[in-house]
Amino acid sequence: MSTQSVFTLVNPHTGNLAFKIFSFEDNRHFDHLQRHNYYSLIWVKEGSGKLKSDFSEYDFSGNTLFAFSLYQPFMLCTENISGVAIQFHPDFFCIHKHHSEVACNGVLFNNIYQPPFTLIDETSSLAFEMLYEQMQSEMQNPALAQNELLVSYLKIFLIKASRLKNEQTANYKTTLSELKEPFILQNLKDSIESNFKVKHSPSDYAEDLNISAKALAKITKTYFNKTLTDLIAERIVIEAKRELYLTNKTVKEIAFELGYDDEYYFSRFFKNNADVSPQLFRETVGFGRSMN
Repeated sequence: MSTQSVFTLVNPHTGNLAFKIFSFEDNRHFDHLQRHNYYSLIWVKEGSGKLKSDFSEYDFSGNTLFAFSLYQPFMLCTENISGVAIQFHPDFFCIHKHHSEVACNGVLFNNIYQPPFTLIDETSSLAFEMLYEQMQSEMQNPALAQNELLVSYLKIFLIKASRLKNEQTANYKTTLSELKEPFILQNLKDSIESNFKVKHSPSDYAEDLNISAKALAKITKTYFNKTLTDLIAERIVIEAKRELYLTNKTVKEIAFELGYDDEYYFSRFFKNNADVSPQLFRETVGFGRSMN
């Protein structure tokens, strides 16, 4: 096997990173704040530490798979970790367009209600290892229809990871059902999903659920490790990113659909939460183009 550990495909039309895989033996790749215009899957095989992502912090240990979406901020605080990473631009494979095939959007990626990682068991570890080796082999010896084959391996990887995450979420829900507030939590999620385009304030949701704002804030922070304001903002930004990528609507149109009459206020809100303007997001992430 080659000693090379980094393999990269570049989109010849845009110059953007299209697909990249690499192995790592330390934390130098992830020891500073990351915000990328592509998706990142980071499989920490060995080591432990702390993940800082969005507005939260999480402890992690070995055999953990992290999944980060477009411009999602993250940093791994640790010394000794090793593993592999897979990164891909939406032009190479768009999880929105292929949602019916891989169903990873809202499970692995853009899941504001669960931590952005999945625990890898021994059986899954063997399957992921094999898929990674197949990707590496294809990157080392490119041949006819290389992109199509890499996308196929990537799809299988995403499907297996999404299934595993769903199993762990189901177990989490079972644990949650033993707590005092499961109905409030589920009702809050349902309410955010139904109303985030029109209700932007935590007090709107407290009123909707017939609970005091203070009590709801405490429950939200306890079980989601985020404030309600953060949850609502994340949900709005995820929808805005989706519209910016999949449609040719103007920023003003997207802002209006998300309940903002002032395009400039919305652009500031988006930049504060995504660390990039709506215009720059569209320029760097793409515009519904797809290589596959």
